[in-house]
Amino acid sequence: MLGCGKAKHRHMTDARGDMKIHAIRISGFRSIEAASVEVGLFNVFVGQNNHGKTNLFEAIEWFYTGKGDIEKIRFGRAGNAEVSVEIEFANVQDGLGKMLNERNRASIEKAIAGQDRVRIRRSSVDPKTRKIYSDAQGGWLEKNPTGFDAALNDFLPKLEYISTSIAPMEYAKYSKNSPISNMLSGVLNAILERNEEYMQFRSKFDELFSSPGSEVRVRLDELSGKVKLQLEKQFPDCADVTFEVTAPVFDDLLKSFDTQIDDGICTDAREKGDGMQRALMLAILQTYCAHRREQEEEAGKIFAFLIDEAELHLHPSAQRKLKDALLAIARAGDQVFINTHSSVLVADEDELQLLFRVEKIDRQTTVVPIGSAGKPSVIYDLLGGSPADLLLPRNFIIVEGASEVEFLNRVIERHYGPRPRVHVIPANGDMTAARRSFALVDRAYRHFHESIYTNRLMILIDHQQQREAVDNFKAAYPKLIESGQFRELAKGSMEESYPAPWQRAAQQVQGMSGQQKIVLARQVGEGISQQQFEEEMPEFFATLVRAWELAF
Repeated sequence: MLGCGKAKHRHMTDARGDMKIHAIRISGFRSIEAASVEVGLFNVFVGQNNHGKTNLFEAIEWFYTGKGDIEKIRFGRAGNAEVSVEIEFANVQDGLGKMLNERNRASIEKAIAGQDRVRIRRSSVDPKTRKIYSDAQGGWLEKNPTGFDAALNDFLPKLEYISTSIAPMEYAKYSKNSPISNMLSGVLNAILERNEEYMQFRSKFDELFSSPGSEVRVRLDELSGKVKLQLEKQFPDCADVTFEVTAPVFDDLLKSFDTQIDDGICTDAREKGDGMQRALMLAILQTYCAHRREQEEEAGKIFAFLIDEAELHLHPSAQRKLKDALLAIARAGDQVFINTHSSVLVADEDELQLLFRVEKIDRQTTVVPIGSAGKPSVIYDLLGGSPADLLLPRNFIIVEGASEVEFLNRVIERHYGPRPRVHVIPANGDMTAARRSFALVDRAYRHFHESIYTNRLMILIDHQQQREAVDNFKAAYPKLIESGQFRELAKGSMEESYPAPWQRAAQQVQGMSGQQKIVLARQVGEGISQQQFEEEMPEFFATLVRAWELAF
């Protein structure tokens, strides 16, 4: 499902002029039927378990690697609908200018043909090949030049995906091709290459093991021959068996690390808790980024870091420090993408931060930008749906469902920013549920009854068929009625109350799913003018006005 809203502000996407991911468009990937988002330097994706946050990151990874069984990643795992991930990159001329390989640069330069933004797409139609969209030709280039994929990998920002499906020490362990070993050995190599004794040692190493005439090479070849003879004795039919001893690779010598941590007890890092291990992994990542930025020759190699549940195993205070460290990486020019359940990572403001809600409605994942007015709803949802979790807004409005929340939050953010902060919450307590019942409104109000908001909050409901339940509620809380805190629409739904062209007839509303109502609410919230809202939806406007009047 398309994420059709846009956050009110787009922060510094291209501030440094480095090549960056600007937009991501996904179609038919796992639970994501269709999604489109514009991103910045520091992006936080938040949502409940099993709503598709990891699917979003895996779609980006698939764009980069092409690895995966198409039938297992296809939306709904059925049919033959196309799976595609398209990423739009900004400032690509900057990225082109920083490519060191002349042949790769020439190949990319020809393909992008002077564009400074370029769309690149991987599709299940031909999953081994990525295509570039050509503005000049008005379509996707059908034929890539020889070696184009290798050139593309050299051109694109490098991806590092830290997934929760792999234990922290699997990333942090030091094997030949592990991310941490590559990072640490890269830093160590760059430092040592400035040391004359080291360079002499490396030259001697190459001479001993790589030169055909060296004694070490001769002895290795003799050993290979002896092993070959023994194998042929055991398997006489295999006359062509060959066995070679491969000379050691010098770079692998700098990947044999051990890490000990003294936090009162000095032990191997693998013996520490998951929180310490994950913190170590991220600390190495930060060190690597800082080092690359310090080296002039490395300045062009921009990274995109995908970090799955970055807060995992970390205390809230450590989560805040982690966020500061990751923001420092983003300020240095790399892009950071986090998915999280942590209110700590969401709540603190920063000029670089863009916030997105990931939620699954009717088995389809949506990805929607969230502005400042919608942020309290995200935190409310993360912390379990208790009014106490919202850190005392000026007032509340209780509505029946998610569509009213989506609509009113957008209207408030677009047209009434300076007014007292009012938080809109759904009575059903679940942003993805379509079920409505006045009993849920009654239950939601009980959280507030006899609280400091008892005489301040507003309740706005559709015209109810459950008259007995409404009458019982009014009788139980007469002060709400007397003070104008309870309002009921004249029509049966918000969708019937919209102005043209968004208004729906009662029969149409009955056939709409919860997902369709939410999509429509977002469209109306982004499109309705202040005058239309005040004049053509007077019951909604009057509810807001009264909430502001009663606010602290």
